[in-house]
Formats: sequence, C-alpha cells, structure tokens
Amino acid sequence: MILSPRRLFLGLVSGLLTLVSVSAVVPSSALNALRSVGPEGQGHEAAQKAWPLVAAAPAKDLPQLLAAMDGANDYAMNWIRTAIEAVVQREIGSGGTLPVASLESFLKDTRHNPRARRLAFDLIRRADPRAADGLVPGFLNDPGNDLRREAVDRLVADAGKQVATDKAAARDTYRKALQSAREADQIESIAKTLGDLGEKVDLPQTFGWVTRWKLIGPFDNTGNRGFTQAYPPETVVDPKAEYPGKSGPVRWVDAEAQGDYGIVDFNKPFGALKEVAGYAVAEFVSDKARPAEIRLGCKNGWKVWLNGKFLFGRDEYHTGAEIDQFRLPVQLRAGTNVLLVKCTQNEQVEDWTKEWEFQLRVTDAQGTPIRSSR
Repeated sequence: MILSPRRLFLGLVSGLLTLVSVSAVVPSSALNALRSVGPEGQGHEAAQKAWPLVAAAPAKDLPQLLAAMDGANDYAMNWIRTAIEAVVQREIGSGGTLPVASLESFLKDTRHNPRARRLAFDLIRRADPRAADGLVPGFLNDPGNDLRREAVDRLVADAGKQVATDKAAARDTYRKALQSAREADQIESIAKTLGDLGEKVDLPQTFGWVTRWKLIGPFDNTGNRGFTQAYPPETVVDPKAEYPGKSGPVRWVDAEAQGDYGIVDFNKPFGALKEVAGYAVAEFVSDKARPAEIRLGCKNGWKVWLNGKFLFGRDEYHTGAEIDQFRLPVQLRAGTNVLLVKCTQNEQVEDWTKEWEFQLRVTDAQGTPIRSSR
C-alpha cells in the first residue's frame, strides 16, 4: 500500500508525539512558526521542527490552535489544520473526548476566521452530532458562508417536506431561505423552486446587480495590445466626450443590464466585434462610508477601477463566467462612487467566443447586496 504524503507525514511524527507531554501548554513560538509559513518553502524548516510540539497539544487546547488560524495565509492554515487533525486523531484513538463546550464558544465568536469556525463546527459534529445539529438553525445569518449555507440547506429541506401538505407554508419557508442565501447556486435553486410553486422571484433585485451604465467603444485591441493601452476613459470619465476609436469617433451611450443575471452586453450597442476594447461606467451612491466587495463575472479580459483607483484585472478569454467569479475588496465612500470597467475581446471567432460582456454587483463580505441609494 502506498501512503499519501499527508498520512506519511503524520506517521513519521507519531512517535515524536509520545515523547512530548500532552499536558504541556503549546509554546507560542511553535504556533508562530506555523503561522510564518509562506510560499516557495518560506519558513518550512522552522515549521517542521515546530509541528510536533503543536500536534502534541492536549485536546483542551484545540480552541487555541483554531485561533492561530486567524489572519494566517493558506499555507500556514494547512500546517495548523494538520496539527489539529493529529490532536483529534490521538484523542479519539485513545478513547478521549473533544472539548465540545469550548469549541462551541469558539464557534460562536464570529470574529474568528470563517474557516477556523467551520472546522470547529465539524469537530463538534464529530464529537456530538446532536449538539451540532442543534446549532445549525443559528447559522442562518452567520457571517461565514459555509455555516450559513448549512442553515439555508436545512430550511430548503424543511420546505421540501412541507410541499406535499401545505404549499403556502412551503413557500414561506423557501422565501425565508432565499432571504438568507448568499451563494449563487442556492439562490438560483430556491428561486426556481418558488417559480414551480407559482411565485415569481425578482432575481435582479435579489442579486442586487448594478444595472444602469454608460458604455463607450470600440477601441483597438489588435494583438491584445489594447488591454494594457490606457485609453482616455482611464484618465477621466467625461460623459460628453468624443474620442478616436478603432473605426472612427466613439461616444458614451446609455445601457441597462439585461435579464435575471445583470448582463452588461457591449455587443448590443457596438456589434459583435473582435479585437476590441470597451469601457462601462456607473455611479454607485452609498449612504455611508463602508467596506464592501465588487463582485464581477466575466469571460473576457477585464479591468476594474473605483473612484479612479485601479483595483485588478485579468487578461484571459472565454474560460467561462459565473456569478461572483471575482471578488474585489473595496472601501466605499459616503455619497457618489464611480465604477469603471474595461472589457476586451480577443481575436477568436468561434461562436462560443462572441460574448463581450460582464455582470457586476456590490456586496458586503458575506455577499449581501449593497444597493445604490440613487
């Protein structure tokens, strides 16, 4: 039998764990060594020495190990998680129990990392399935999407049982689930089921798409050079301006996002063009300064700016698009915020490459739509 690298690693250190007293407090230096791991082998040598000390922690210290995931990068989280799994395996293997009460206290503190809280819940479920089951309804408005999803799934299951005997009650339960759903596949599924029950869901309103835009184009993107070329809208947005375009003067035109999924389609005003670039601008009015996320779906090349500040971009084409495909953390200012999107088309001419479009919404970190107050 060939052991996986993870199992082999756990097996190699298992003997070391017996040499370390499980009643000892986890050295903060050992935890810090795991938290310092980074890409390209950064900190791995120190982590290999520290890992047995962390993995030898007593089960009562599991909340402390989970808390070490707060603010850690993905590399560090993987090291910490394998140490936690080693603690759990040793405790259960020796007939011990996990500290459900303290894990529950950790879970209920929403300031902790969502992945750490999810792991705490999974450990509670492993130790006491009934206790875990009783916690699920409380996740309906949880800031962690994994936990919220579990509660929404529970409501959907409850509604499914109600359909045969009380469709009105089932619709109420589905509506409640929809209000708490934050992930696109759940929203789409619940909306479809409500539609089957005779209730139309306003998906554009539910998702909170930014729908009113002005578009300008086409600019030249021959040989993909237009992606890096800073055309005038990147410097200043003047809705009355006229600029030289790929085939003549170009001006801003009004456009509205279409359909349930808020598609902003450059092909509508400009035609099904190739090797071109276009810009879309929208004003988004926030009632207060607040952190937010710009969530974009796009299968073309794209760049995004907020209030003149470049956020991010990807020069990739026709690899598929989905709701909330890209999430850009931002800080909205009180009042008017200006969203600018650049969308580029490459040279491919197959039918499946014709789309020149994007979808965009503004949300909080959990995916709750933030709607423009104008």
